[in-house]
Amino acid sequence: MTSPRYTLYTRLLVLLPAAFWACQPAPRDAEPENEPGWLWSDERVMETVNAVRAGRSLQPDTWPGGTRVAVLLSFDVDNETVLGLRYGDATVGSLSQGQFGARVALPRVVGLLDREGIPASFFIPAVSLVLNPFQADIIQAAGHHEFAIHGWIHELNSTLDAETERALLERAVEYMTDVTGVRPLGYRAPSWNFSPNTLDIIREMGFLYDSSLMADDRPYEINAHGEPTGMVELPVEWILDDAPLFNPLGTRYSHPRDVLQVWKDDFDGAYAEGTMFLLTMHPHVIGHRSRIVVLKELIRYIKGHEGVWFATHLEAARYVKEQAGL
Repeated sequence: MTSPRYTLYTRLLVLLPAAFWACQPAPRDAEPENEPGWLWSDERVMETVNAVRAGRSLQPDTWPGGTRVAVLLSFDVDNETVLGLRYGDATVGSLSQGQFGARVALPRVVGLLDREGIPASFFIPAVSLVLNPFQADIIQAAGHHEFAIHGWIHELNSTLDAETERALLERAVEYMTDVTGVRPLGYRAPSWNFSPNTLDIIREMGFLYDSSLMADDRPYEINAHGEPTGMVELPVEWILDDAPLFNPLGTRYSHPRDVLQVWKDDFDGAYAEGTMFLLTMHPHVIGHRSRIVVLKELIRYIKGHEGVWFATHLEAARYVKEQAGL
């Protein structure tokens, strides 16, 4: 008998080309020309800025068990979705880099986390699981990691109309729920950006928290047009992301051990403030042998401090929401 997972898997592979083309941005000549801000009316400035804005801080007085700092490690399991598929420029070489993420890097990363007894959150474009479904079993084996949504095919959601964006996100949630047995409650926008419709969509779909925005380095409530939404934001930051800093083809490349020092310094600041240290990594980036040592050394450095709470994003979001009475 054909399993439900296999049936959905094959159906999604049939739908994959259509989903990919639906995610492509409009041709450049079809996009409206942006006016510079000095030509905007005051009303337009205020409306644009206040569409999605940081509201009240959700920083709790203390973390569970009287701990001093929350440490949230997250991994965006992008693999082939960002190495060829979303832009339609797939090559055998780029796709092989993506396969490395699933085949070698993810087991290496999860192995380290599990040896250290640390939970983490895995934000996954659904197509990454469609192509490499065994990843779900690797992540689930320890029983304490979180599955969260990172789009369907790492689409440029900020370029999509509401109907397309919602359809792709619903498909991603359906597939991940089927594969993992758990309905994901966390969302991270592909490329960390919202369309004018993203916030409404994720609220309507019942997500508990978002982790895409950068208005603070503590948890906060998202406001929409000046009104509180009840949506928890666990903010990210590019200096706390391995991808731009470890890319040897980029102009921002930094030596991994230099980045380790930056991350240690940021943790020290969070520890002194009693707040939150949230790090974003990618298995196909951090999972190389010369880079996994950075994560290993960081974990051991953090463990050298008393009062550290290692948590998934979902655990942290639930805690701060409860403490704030949302």
